Amino acid sequence: MLTKKTTKNQLTLPKDIVKEFPGIEYFDAVVEKRRIVLTPVLMMPADGSLNEIREKTAAFGISEKDVRKAVSWTRKKREQE
Repeated sequence: MLTKKTTKNQLTLPKDIVKEFPGIEYFDAVVEKRRIVLTPVLMMPADGSLNEIREKTAAFGISEKDVRKAVSWTRKKREQE
């Protein structure tokens, strides 16, 4: 389906595509091999419990050590800027 970029760099998704994603408001956009790939994102409510967060990270195989390493890596990147 054809879509057009507006002067404000916005795209309108065709109704036939949007109806395939009921309840989805946000999409993650990345470029892969010169293509724009949109992935639906379900936003977690701010009042989500800590246990829910821990369950999700465990389901993704993310450990406390992984989080510490990621924070350390990010802080090093900031210090280098």
